[in-house]
Formats: sequence, structure tokens, C-alpha cells
Amino acid sequence: MSSSLPRPLLHLVFHEAAQAYLRSLPLEHFMEATAQATQRKITLESFDLVHARWPDFQVFNELLVQYYVGRDQRVRQVVPDNMVVVHDKPIQAEGSFDVPLQPARPFLTLEYVSKSNRRKDYEDSFIKYEQELKVPYYLLFVPDAQELTLYKLKGRRYRSVPPNDAGRHAIPELDLEVGLVDGWVRYWYKGELLPLPADLLRDLERTREELREQRKRADAETQRADAETQRADAEKGRADAEKGRADAAEREMEQLRTQIEQLRARKKNGA
Repeated sequence: MSSSLPRPLLHLVFHEAAQAYLRSLPLEHFMEATAQATQRKITLESFDLVHARWPDFQVFNELLVQYYVGRDQRVRQVVPDNMVVVHDKPIQAEGSFDVPLQPARPFLTLEYVSKSNRRKDYEDSFIKYEQELKVPYYLLFVPDAQELTLYKLKGRRYRSVPPNDAGRHAIPELDLEVGLVDGWVRYWYKGELLPLPADLLRDLERTREELREQRKRADAETQRADAETQRADAEKGRADAEKGRADAAEREMEQLRTQIEQLRARKKNGA
């Protein structure tokens, strides 16, 4: 089998290989421990936020990866729990990610191991990621033991990435860091912890409550302002009335002075 086959024939070869792989899966493959399912959910929710900010960052869930290996160019297969591919256009992968037909290779693979439910040979997967696919980064998490290890490919071998000063393991090419929080692998993007839906919901509810309080304060201020305006209008009305009365009294005084002057004048003339 040669990888120089025309693309339509390669599609056919990989499709048949994927179908054969699916038929070979035992029933326990479709069972998953709760811890694995929870960690997968956390990863997908977090990586969706990264993808929203950086569309080149594309994440896949339990997608069959197929590739050629060896002189006889036989098809090899592996299914990471999650996988990240970085490419500036959307990756089209229906049913399987066939490496020779894709514009980019896996950049990060993630596996979540349950000692009580070993659905796959993780040692075999490790070798495939390291020696055959040569995936730059590989994250391995064992929830039962709270063991998190991030591997980086250096030369031909994986080397564990030590934690930084913040206690997190960095993937600088992705602006990503990983670490344990409350027993689960969490992710930091550009230095900020990626929130989960529950965190976002709490923030939303807090924001809504703050807005409600602001509206209440604004309504109260408006009511006070209206009351002040009414009081000011009433004061102006009283002031206008007082001024009116004062003006009327002044006119009466002026009339009296005029009358007095007239009386004085008549008396003087009569005398």
C-alpha cells in the first residue's frame, strides 16, 4: 500500500479501515467512567472558549485518527479522548481524521485514564503519539490518582513539562496552561483561567443582580429628584404668591401716599 495513491483511492482506503476498526470495537469501548466523562466535558467547554477567541484552535472529541506507518505503509489507528489541531481553515473530518489527507497534524492529544475502566491500551497510545504521529504535546490525566502529566516531544522522545512558578504546565505555542483545580484539569488561556458554564452562570446572575440594584437606586434617585422638583415648584409658587402680595401691598401704599398728598394739597389751597 502506497501513500502516493490518488486522493479518491486514499479516501476509500481510510474509509474501509475506519469501518473495520468500528466493527472490531468491544462493547466496553462504549462505556465510560464518570470521572473521564466529567474531565472530557470540562475540556470541551474550556476549549470552546479558546476556539471562539482563536478560530485556528480546533478541538475534536474521540475522533479516530488514521495514518500510515512502516515500510509496508499499513494503516494505524488511535482515538485520543480529545485532540487539538491548529489550522487557519476549518478541518473537515467525517468519521476519521486521516493524516495524509489533512492540511495539519494533531498538535495536542489528551487522555483521561480510569483504573476501574480501561477502555484502551494507553501504553500503546503513548507510543503512537510519540514515535509514529510525533504529536508535539500529550496530556495524560489519571483522575483516581490525581496525576497530571504534560509531555512535550523533544527529539524522538516525550519529556514531562515541569510546572512554572504558578504551579501550571505551559504550552506556549497555544498560549495555554494546564493545572489541577478542585481535582480536575483546568485550563488558562493567555494567563486567565477559562471559566466553566457554572462559573459563567454565576457571573451572569451576579451581573443581573447588580443591574437590578442599579435600577432600584436609579429609580429611587429619580423619585427623589421628582420630589425635589415638586418641592422646588411649590417653593417657587409660594415665593411668587408672596411677591404678588408684596407688590399689591406696595401698590396700596403708593395709592395711600397719593391720596394723602392730595388731601394736604386741598387743605393748603383752602387755607
